[in-house]
Amino acid sequence: MAAVSENPTHPAFEKLRSHRIGTLNLEIEEYRHKRTGARHLHLAADNDENVFFVALRTFPMDSTGVAHILEHTALCGSEKYPVRDPFFMMIRRSLNTFMNAFTSSDWTAYPFASMNRKDFDNLLQVYLDSVFFSRLDPLDFAQEGHRLEFEKPDDPSTDLVYRGVVYNEMKGAMSSPTSQLWQNLTSHLFPTTTYHYNSGGEPDHIVDLSYDELLRFYRHHYHPSNAIFATYGNIPAHEHHERFEALALKRFDRQEVELPVRDEKRMFAPIRVEQAYPVSEGEGTENKTHIVMGWLLGHSFDLFENMEAQLLSAVLLENSASPLMRALESTDLGQAPSPMCGLEDSNREMTFVCGIEGSEPEHARALEALVESTLRRVAEEGVSEERLEAILHQLELHQREISGDHFPYGLQLIMSAIGPMVHGGDPVALLDLEPVLATLREKIRNPDYIPNLIRGKLLDNPHRVTLTLRPDEQLESRRQKAIRDALARRKQSLTESDAQALVAQAKALEERQLRKDDASILPKVDLSDVPLQMPEPEYRYDGDIAATLYARGTNGLVYQQVVVPVPALSRDELLLLPYYTTLIPEVGCGDRDYLQMQDRISAESGGISAAFSAKGRVDDVQDLSGYLVFSGKALARNRDKLTRLLRDVYTGARFDEKDRVREIIAQIRARRVQAVTGSGHALAMGAASQGLSAGAWLSYQLGGLEAIRGTKQLDASLNDAGALEAFCGRLAALHDKITRQSRQFLVIGEEEHLDAMVDDLKSCWSASSSQDGDPWRLEPVSYTTREAWLTTTQVNFCAKAYPTVPVEHPDAAALTVLGVFLRNGYLHRAIREKGGAYGGGAGQDSVNGVFRFFSYRDPRLGDTLEDFDQALAWLQETPHEYQALEEAILGVIGQLDRPRSPAGAARHAFHNRLFGRTPEQRARFRERVLATRLDDLRRVADTWLSPDSASLAVVTSADNRGLVEALGMSVREL
Repeated sequence: MAAVSENPTHPAFEKLRSHRIGTLNLEIEEYRHKRTGARHLHLAADNDENVFFVALRTFPMDSTGVAHILEHTALCGSEKYPVRDPFFMMIRRSLNTFMNAFTSSDWTAYPFASMNRKDFDNLLQVYLDSVFFSRLDPLDFAQEGHRLEFEKPDDPSTDLVYRGVVYNEMKGAMSSPTSQLWQNLTSHLFPTTTYHYNSGGEPDHIVDLSYDELLRFYRHHYHPSNAIFATYGNIPAHEHHERFEALALKRFDRQEVELPVRDEKRMFAPIRVEQAYPVSEGEGTENKTHIVMGWLLGHSFDLFENMEAQLLSAVLLENSASPLMRALESTDLGQAPSPMCGLEDSNREMTFVCGIEGSEPEHARALEALVESTLRRVAEEGVSEERLEAILHQLELHQREISGDHFPYGLQLIMSAIGPMVHGGDPVALLDLEPVLATLREKIRNPDYIPNLIRGKLLDNPHRVTLTLRPDEQLESRRQKAIRDALARRKQSLTESDAQALVAQAKALEERQLRKDDASILPKVDLSDVPLQMPEPEYRYDGDIAATLYARGTNGLVYQQVVVPVPALSRDELLLLPYYTTLIPEVGCGDRDYLQMQDRISAESGGISAAFSAKGRVDDVQDLSGYLVFSGKALARNRDKLTRLLRDVYTGARFDEKDRVREIIAQIRARRVQAVTGSGHALAMGAASQGLSAGAWLSYQLGGLEAIRGTKQLDASLNDAGALEAFCGRLAALHDKITRQSRQFLVIGEEEHLDAMVDDLKSCWSASSSQDGDPWRLEPVSYTTREAWLTTTQVNFCAKAYPTVPVEHPDAAALTVLGVFLRNGYLHRAIREKGGAYGGGAGQDSVNGVFRFFSYRDPRLGDTLEDFDQALAWLQETPHEYQALEEAILGVIGQLDRPRSPAGAARHAFHNRLFGRTPEQRARFRERVLATRLDDLRRVADTWLSPDSASLAVVTSADNRGLVEALGMSVREL
């Protein structure tokens, strides 16, 4: 039963309405602050994880990143908390389950979540003061936004350079071709409104933003009259109102906030645009062009129009059986569908996008013809009511599912509602989809309904852009030369006093970064506030069918897994596993081809998947065990269909549709290559760790940089028909070996569905018999490495790794605390604040027995590697306070106690047990974390983090080849 606030409304607020949504187990309450007009959406729920969110409507009209830089700078000190970094200081003094800030295209938000009431109240004080009473120190603008400095900050004879956290963050973000693709497309679809500009900031434009412009933007936008508050959880709305009023709102009156809010002016004929993106010199440009088509649609905040657009997008693009997706996957014009394909409904007006990657510039007209002919065919032939029912089934399932394994569930609901609140729609209607789903079910009975949507929204819609984004090997060198030349001219124009002012600013910023603020003015929790260990979800076991059952509040969904031990595999078979698990839900099965299977999966389930999971023992990281897990979810009314679907896929998946296999491998290659600039720090850590344990080597081979290179080679080889046939044969042989293994089952659902699900399992699987052959084994791995991987990037990702201990070793807990301690006390300041990287830190990976340092979107390379070493010297040579240790322990406990969705908590508990991570073992680890002392940190660092055992890896650009070779690193081409 959802918690419903029955308390009287706070006198400063007026209640606008209350609405119950049974399918979400929520009571939605909407309020307005009488004096300022600030709006508050409260989602009352019986959930201890309370969420706070405040958004300001921000409509930048340039690409200087003013809203993004302000989001960073606002968190760097406020009226009540005049310390340099209250946001990161509170991360360390908190039991939060989420803390962040976001800059969207037309709003900026500051959310947090916590399961501890004292902690929630602490964070609320700091967030409200930071947003509405920020100090906005010019030095914080220089640090977080951009600044001009000499390469050696105190030496005017050295070259001028640009530095700044957001500057480097966006250099990294805009290194991705898909980011450039989206930004270029929207700039042409929206020629006159805020969406024309890059709200995050274009690096070349960020440096044009002045501090005074930042102040003006803050004073105009950061006012309660322009604010939207949202909360979720079991704290009543009137208690929030009391705090909002006391901490911030009572100091404001209503203010008219003029914003450039309007619809885009419509184009009356489609346009074609060709632009370039950089690739490394010598890399080649063949098959690297992106071609996308984008249409401007109607208002995102009109719920019915939004749902029609979602329905249309799903009809055309949901899976490989969807006509437009099938055309894009199977065409010879490109290697894979564009990652941009789909509906974007977060802006005021929606966009529909489709296209291909891995193409050539001259194919743009042919792609247009392919898309138009496909749309005409669907408009002429229509879509079966059965297919449309399957799509509405997916929308219903998505609405009902309680997520929250990676992002608090309440925050996900709030993020769904924020668009309508910003743009003038109804957030309640968007959260309560049942009425509009019912209307759509009526409309799809008309066979002309979908054809008319296709004609009206796409075929007869002239507001269309075709963008060709082609690779250019010289573009980056031209850009860098232009920046160097501009900075050289700037330096020539500097007077002596100008130069000294830059030196003085750099010195003042360094002094500010090194200054030790009085943290005691900030509220905090301490170890006495740490809760007892989270209760383990209860389960029961059915030995007849080897099924583990969890009764959980899943809101009408059921979840099922088939779990099999990995058989003995050769190295070649092992390297096949990522392709096998990706292909399983994408290929034909039994007498159905892959298109028929896509339709069946969509109609009967919320999707199925397969995954390979391997871990070492709790006391030996070199002794791996592994499992293949086949997973599915469905609405409870389809539980029997889900069981049969998983059985059929497990027993009958076939790999004889060679063209289909070829398409999917091309898509895997595209996705893996695109992941480099977003996940470069994880890939660098994986490369640095590869030789330090069997599990780390396996991760590197199957999902790391070596896997990306291997996928590129595989994709190229499959152009040969014989190689493709052989590859399909190897997949089929692997599948046959896997299906001979013994099985166990995981079943999650509400209590009333569990017995029936077990009966389904017994009737479906009882006739099958299987037994394990030789167990899978991987030889121990132990070697050091020094690797530099070259790719197209404007920033670096650095990593250093040391072999350490498994999770059951007494030192594992202290090493885990050490990672947080080094990040908080040294690395954040050295790598982010002073170095200008978007992020940096350290951490113990007890699954693989490795301690790793890393940096993310980093302008530096050699200096960052030195900072990793200096962090260890700082640990041993500097006196440290107990408060810093307590904050590090709190950080670890927060990770251990992170809440999960009802189904996610059950999955987590089951797989922990599968790999020997029993509740008793995890309780021991938690007790060791809480018992860690400062001497333990110094001791474990001295014991395990020896320079002789370290490995290095960086992901960088070809421009740094000479530098990494001078550092003694072997060069690998990605």
